Amino acid sequence: MELQVPDVPLLKIFSFLDAFSLLQASQVNRGWNRVAENDQLWRSLCLKKWSLCNFSGCLGSQTWKRLFLQQTKLEHRMAAVKPEDFLFREASGNLGPMAYLSGCGHTVGAQEKSVLCTVSSKHKLYAWDVQEGTMIWSSPVQQSSIMRLATLPQMHLAFTVDLEGTVKVWNCQDEDALATLTMPWTCFSLEICLTNDGPFLMVSECYGPMTVTSLSIFLESSLPHTLRLRGVSKVNAFKYSVDLLHCSPDKKWIFASGTHQNILPVVFLTESLLKPSEGKSPLSLSIPFSSCCRACWAPRRTSRITVMYRRGSCKKTGFTTFELMIATFLLPLHMESPIWMGVGDGNTVVFESGPSLFLFTISGHLLQRFEDHQRTIGNLWVDPVHVLTTSTDDSLHLYMWDEEGRYPHLKSCCHLEWHSG
Repeated sequence: MELQVPDVPLLKIFSFLDAFSLLQASQVNRGWNRVAENDQLWRSLCLKKWSLCNFSGCLGSQTWKRLFLQQTKLEHRMAAVKPEDFLFREASGNLGPMAYLSGCGHTVGAQEKSVLCTVSSKHKLYAWDVQEGTMIWSSPVQQSSIMRLATLPQMHLAFTVDLEGTVKVWNCQDEDALATLTMPWTCFSLEICLTNDGPFLMVSECYGPMTVTSLSIFLESSLPHTLRLRGVSKVNAFKYSVDLLHCSPDKKWIFASGTHQNILPVVFLTESLLKPSEGKSPLSLSIPFSSCCRACWAPRRTSRITVMYRRGSCKKTGFTTFELMIATFLLPLHMESPIWMGVGDGNTVVFESGPSLFLFTISGHLLQRFEDHQRTIGNLWVDPVHVLTTSTDDSLHLYMWDEEGRYPHLKSCCHLEWHSG
């Protein structure tokens, strides 16, 4: 007589399985198949693998299992593309900041395009369809150089700030910006976050004040979207410029820092910035670590942040990960000091050095080195799914995170080249 395990303990056991093991268990018998189809099991797998993606409006009538299998198939297809499938010929000028505009989330029927934004030295913002390998939109030439770029993929919006302190919001479809905000001083950093109360924009100005601006959306009968930028609060954070602004993955914390050697980074409670109390300073915590030049929150460790710093007369570069400071390491002196960095799952650090891309553990163990660019890497952009690099030879390389094994590693996917004419 076959022993039947009750559904409740069987469901608990299945909750420890990965997707492949769960699919295998579903083939044992009808009882196991019924339990393995439980929507909560597949929802947990989705949230575990893609914890930062926005699922609202993506599930529809399909099950979490179908969503998991569909997105996994799309990732495998993206990883299998060939370099010769991508050759861009429309852009001109050196490539600057970049970010994904869409394609980071999950969609029904694979209808969402994978679109990324790049900034050109020709004072223009571009949008590219990654799958098709074509430029699908470009902004008019701006009066001043675009210095910073941030995107809100959930709403298909891009935010730029130029050298003169003009902030603009783009949908990367219409010729003109949806909204414009002129700051009184030169802007050094830009960040956009989506919270339960709606999206908000953060801009830092030259002389230290950090301005937090809300982004309100109003639906009108005559226009599909009317955007308004309304000031919420202003914080005098430092005596020097705020060069770094980063919102934590759970949107609860804001990391702010300057690159001056005497500045200590500050972590603000987001709610205290968005809903300031009259006569009270926002809640914050200083990180006892100066000379910070880059920082990045760990995507799946919401209270873990890694900072890159340079110290000493030789400006030796090091990385320290904070969660009560759990790890630190220094780069060899012969290695060219990186400018950009990103963090994987909280246990890895990715950064450029010359034309090479490196992946280290937070303790300093080299995991991977990539030599996909012929010339110096000029920009690096990291999210929970992708890593993008651009080089001074006007090429872009796309990598994707693969989480199999003890540490996540990167898979080189495709190399994109821009040629004028």
